[in-house]
Amino acid sequence: MYHAARQDPSPAMITPGRLINDEHAAYWFAQVNLRLRREVAWCWFQRMNQPMVEGVIPPVTDATAENLDMVRFAEQKMQFFAADPACVFLSEQINNLHQPTSQSGRWSWLVSELGLNDAEQFVLALGLSMQVDAGLAPIFATCLNDLNKPYPTLALAQRLWQEPQQIIPCADSEHRLFRYGLLSTQRHTDNTWWAPLIMPSIVAQQLVDKSANLPPGLSIPQGGTKQFQGDSLNILLGILGRKRLKNTTSPMQIVPLIGPRGSAFEDWASAISTHSKRQVLKIEQSALADPKLINAMACICWLQEADPLLPANWGEQDRFKEVANMVCDIHGLPLVWYIPFHGSEQKQHFVGDYLLPDFHIKGLSFEQRVDAFKQCLSPSFEGADYCIEECARRFRFEERTIEKVASVFGENGSKLNPQNLLSVCSEQASFEMGNLAQLVQPRFSADELILPRSQRQQIDDILHAMSALTTVHYHWGTAKVWNESGLSVLFCGTPGTGKTMAAEAISTELRLPMYRIDLSQVVNKYIGETEKNLKRIFDAAELSDCILFFDEADALFGKRTDVKDAHDRFANIEISYLLERMERFKGLAILATNRRKDLDEAFMRRLRYVVEFPVPGFEQRYRIWLQVFPEHVNTSDLDFRYLAKQFQLCGGHIRSAVFNACLRAANGKNPQAPAKIGMQDLLIAIKRELEKINRSASDELFGAYAHLLGPES
Repeated sequence: MYHAARQDPSPAMITPGRLINDEHAAYWFAQVNLRLRREVAWCWFQRMNQPMVEGVIPPVTDATAENLDMVRFAEQKMQFFAADPACVFLSEQINNLHQPTSQSGRWSWLVSELGLNDAEQFVLALGLSMQVDAGLAPIFATCLNDLNKPYPTLALAQRLWQEPQQIIPCADSEHRLFRYGLLSTQRHTDNTWWAPLIMPSIVAQQLVDKSANLPPGLSIPQGGTKQFQGDSLNILLGILGRKRLKNTTSPMQIVPLIGPRGSAFEDWASAISTHSKRQVLKIEQSALADPKLINAMACICWLQEADPLLPANWGEQDRFKEVANMVCDIHGLPLVWYIPFHGSEQKQHFVGDYLLPDFHIKGLSFEQRVDAFKQCLSPSFEGADYCIEECARRFRFEERTIEKVASVFGENGSKLNPQNLLSVCSEQASFEMGNLAQLVQPRFSADELILPRSQRQQIDDILHAMSALTTVHYHWGTAKVWNESGLSVLFCGTPGTGKTMAAEAISTELRLPMYRIDLSQVVNKYIGETEKNLKRIFDAAELSDCILFFDEADALFGKRTDVKDAHDRFANIEISYLLERMERFKGLAILATNRRKDLDEAFMRRLRYVVEFPVPGFEQRYRIWLQVFPEHVNTSDLDFRYLAKQFQLCGGHIRSAVFNACLRAANGKNPQAPAKIGMQDLLIAIKRELEKINRSASDELFGAYAHLLGPES
């Protein structure tokens, strides 16, 4: 039963229990339903030459012959409508339908906005009817004389409407009904007339129900208040006011919200929309999987007189181009899209004259991060102020990320202590460096470093300096002068002297993640690519403190050359860019090189510490030999003082020899055999290590132990 707003009964609904509380939608739905019933009566007469059998649909016949006879039987059809009792009754019902005069409801609003005539409203209602009343499917197929077409089409609209030529403009794919996402066609055929007319179900719900809630995937952002600085808002509102015009060639506009990850993009979009007197609706991430769903969401935003906001992570998994194409395909809707960007380069995927001037969202300052942490956590543990300040410096989080951190501890702050807070912040920090860097799991602590006193003091100074950055920058006031920068240090020395080990020990002591930069991936022969890779690394590392470890740094930080060709010029630009980013880097950059003299002097001036790793002397070698063996390995037969005195090896080579000796001594077939290494196994491993690095390994070098080598070595 059809129910309009005034609840007048009419035999216009196939499936009972439906309610259309928008009187305009109800009127047009009744038009469709009654005309379909009348057409079924005609189909009985035309195909079977008998009156309609109540409750039974007529059989299908030759559709081609029926279509060829449409003109011939047009007059007879009108006569049948005037004579057949069922058709007379249905015609009276159609004529007695009173088109509402009120201007309330979304149907009335969209008709006014788009300037739809009656024929266009009928086509719209035909697409709506499929979503409202599933019982109409076989009726569509019957009227089309094809059981494989249980859906409405423009061809059916022409058969049902009294003036068929008025339907012709709707066949244009750029017609307002299609351009605004109210209807779409699945082209099972190249002929638009026979393609299904489809209205998204969530759009249909908005048209038939004045009180319909927003569909899943579309929500009102719970934005806070934001204070605008400067003229950015006035400029943006002025442009929006001039461009928000009907029937413009490019009605869609995009407001690029450019800010750091975790920024309160929802708050800023809501604040802008408040000033422009337009509501904002957020499209959830889950809705971005289907272009048709995005289309429908945009249509609902238009029906709600609101503007859409994409989620902050709309481009996750490098879907920037895919999602951008989805949005640009909806250019016919006069909407202002609020799209978060984490960098201007992401805008290149939006092709067309849609982008408005950038609206830059400034990241939180140190003081603002401290306030945000305190407000979200309400910490009460001892040393809370120092812990919060340290987290605020080390982790450059924005509002949403800080809220995520706080949510881990719950409303009552359970398990909130300095250790747990630091751990949660570390887990929340994400680094998206791809294959340009490798996360290193530290194997060593500072206690395991065996260095001369001077070098060990420098390592301790680096550890102390990193822990003092918060105090010096934000309590003593150096942050402004030094741009809140961290430290850049250089480790230089021959291979195996402990440069990598020292970097890992610093990572362990400072509890900072360490990333080894893969120079084979960073340095690119193509002009400009190396700079892009470096930018990607430093941008990813801006979120929180970390250690960037550049091994063999001379390959990247070498001296700038005289310009002989374009490659030299761009190589110098890359080095200059790298030096500039090094100065602004807020974490700890460690560069290791075997060739200090090859480094650019301008780069050397920017280093806070330069640590020379010498070849270890006798005392350092002796301590390394004592330390390098696993604890449960029996080394009672080894002469450590002899080994330290006789073989001038660096720590890396000593570790390599010990590992090879363990492999040689172990009994792979009997894991339960005692773990013991003798002088013979170790000396053979040492000899092979010397040969590997092109050092003399004659029997004389092994002195009294030469007889242990044997012919096999």
